[in-house]
Amino acid sequence: MIYDVIHILFLILFIWLSINVAYLFIFSLAGKFSRKQNHQSRTNRKRIAVLITSHREDAVIVNTVKSAVEHNYPVDKFDVFLAADHLQQTTIQALRQLRVHISEVNFPIGSKARSLNFLLNKIDHNQYDIALVLDGDNIMQTGLLDKVNDVFQNGFKAVQAHRTAKNINTQVAKLDGISEEINNHLFRKAQRVFGFSSSLIGSGMAFEFDTLKNIYNKPGILDNPACDREVDFETMKRGITIEYIEDAEVYDEKVSGKKVFENQRRRWMESQIIHLRLFMTQSGKNKTKDYWNKLFINLIPPRILFVALFAIICVVCILQLVTRTDITGISIRWWAMVFALYVASMLIAIPSRFLNASTLSAFLYLPSIIFTYLRAAFTMKSNRKEFIHTPKTFTGRSETTKNHE
Repeated sequence: MIYDVIHILFLILFIWLSINVAYLFIFSLAGKFSRKQNHQSRTNRKRIAVLITSHREDAVIVNTVKSAVEHNYPVDKFDVFLAADHLQQTTIQALRQLRVHISEVNFPIGSKARSLNFLLNKIDHNQYDIALVLDGDNIMQTGLLDKVNDVFQNGFKAVQAHRTAKNINTQVAKLDGISEEINNHLFRKAQRVFGFSSSLIGSGMAFEFDTLKNIYNKPGILDNPACDREVDFETMKRGITIEYIEDAEVYDEKVSGKKVFENQRRRWMESQIIHLRLFMTQSGKNKTKDYWNKLFINLIPPRILFVALFAIICVVCILQLVTRTDITGISIRWWAMVFALYVASMLIAIPSRFLNASTLSAFLYLPSIIFTYLRAAFTMKSNRKEFIHTPKTFTGRSETTKNHE
């Protein structure tokens, strides 16, 4: 009797794993097919407000703003706005030497949502067509604003640029950078191949100015530490397709240490729960194909938990062989097939520049990362109000990143 119950539980686990892995494998393959983007270059330029939020990021913010104001887009067609939350006065003085509109804010509970809400309501919306959001450590690739302009000129109302690592200086940073590229492949590029809306990341994203302003004036969003997820959800509700520009890169600092990694992943897992709640409250006739697709994506657990789960299954299968008992009720060949498809999905999604011996050595660090991830999972707070900030200090760019400019 007990074995029957165990077999049923493993059967449910097998079916659940198979569905998730099949989705990842299909979209991973799809991401390898080039999708023709008919975003013809236009001589007309839309007016762009570049919005930068920074919370105690004195080490990087001057470099970020300097790069933004010097971007190669007509100077009369874009302005840079900074919400400076708890920055030192020496940093503010250095920033005042640049062509940037600075708003010093000191929120009791600092958050990206509050900073963006402040900027969007302070700026004259009649002066700008597009609002582009950057984090305090983000650096735009040369020509990015022109590419964003072309997409909007061709009819899109929202776009996600290709956010990529500007540092791979530690094993953790390299794994974080690879993880971001897998997400870009699966949940942005491949989504557009199938005609779905791209998923947002939180920075390097642009919207019609009034649309973003309306979203950030929505009741409740200021207390949502997962505001980027809510922006994604509200964009979907409005029937807006988010385009993805693979060749428009925004360089983003990857976390270099395990403690910061743990805090960041805790915030991401909490954000996923908050996002799922938004889907549960959605009613009416607006449940489009994007609704069901994004809901499924948000039900997929973090990849590192997949790895942990497969490791546990591997141990169980070894016990089956040693004890010559049938614990799972499913052939080891079937478990191996699902695991092989999962590995193939991840390998296909990893950019070729990461397929080297250095990456292999980084993968040996995975057991430690899995433990860190699990610890973050057990210390989550689904009702958290404060935003968990990720400290940033890296102002340079790795050789890998430079070669991709």
